[in-house]
Amino acid sequence: MSDNVLHAVAGAGGGVLSMILTYPLITLSTRSQVESKRAQTNVSDAARHIIQREGFSGLYAGLDSAVFGISVTNFVYYYWYEWSRAAFETATVKAGRSRKLSTIESMIAGAVAGSATVLTTNPIWVVNTRMTARKRTSSTPFTEKPTLTDPLGRGPPSTINEIKALFNEGGIGAFFAGVIPALVLVVNPILQYTIFEQLKNLLERRKRRNITPSDAFLLGAIGKLIATALTYPYITVKSRMHVGKGDRRDNLLQALERIVEEEGWQGLYKGVGPKLVQSVITAAFLFAFKDALFNVAQAMMKNKRTQTKLLKRRM
Repeated sequence: MSDNVLHAVAGAGGGVLSMILTYPLITLSTRSQVESKRAQTNVSDAARHIIQREGFSGLYAGLDSAVFGISVTNFVYYYWYEWSRAAFETATVKAGRSRKLSTIESMIAGAVAGSATVLTTNPIWVVNTRMTARKRTSSTPFTEKPTLTDPLGRGPPSTINEIKALFNEGGIGAFFAGVIPALVLVVNPILQYTIFEQLKNLLERRKRRNITPSDAFLLGAIGKLIATALTYPYITVKSRMHVGKGDRRDNLLQALERIVEEEGWQGLYKGVGPKLVQSVITAAFLFAFKDALFNVAQAMMKNKRTQTKLLKRRM
């Protein structure tokens, strides 16, 4: 098994574990993003209402599609990132330079991986967002728009039924709703990496030493906070496009303008609190789990190769 595949498998496993740990925050953030202006509710009240109405399981609505989605997303992302990075490293060696990638080359590798991931997995996240935005029981009509305390629909259907309903509504195109803001959001990890690198260089110059793991954790968290804060309006637009809220004919800029006109600038940042917390925690757990899983998988592969060699010698 190549290192590309090992990184992809480790990334998928790390993504699943971190997703399960932080999913209630995703539920709260998603429902905030798609709520109507008339039904604004703070996060603590929303969590309490969900638990009272649906039980703790309500905080995990759509988890099955999310776990599948994050495993595919991370597998595709890390596979293409490692593939792109290896291609750049090979080119730099042929050019007589160091194998270490420049910041620009790393950003391009991230953009290639991110774009491939969006185009591959957008249908999964459309289904997941719609399921996350629903509540289990409701006396309201099925066609009512989702709100934080009264999400869309009378109860979350199965993933298969949601896929069928989505196809009946808009055909194949419905599965790619929000793909443009999703492609714009490819810049999020690029921003995070760039901010991390700049802060890292600044800290190393001041401290006159390499950064420690705790320094890297803190700088990574700061990078993720800034990147998410800057790109959050596109996350809001993407979520609303996924559930079909607003005029389907609107392009990205028109969707942003419509939210500002109807709800003010704060409308672009609904649910930003739990999203920021979730993003930072997920990033920390993802890197921790990914590295651990990669090391375990690499050790297992090495032991397997050693055992195979020993068996061949005995034969």
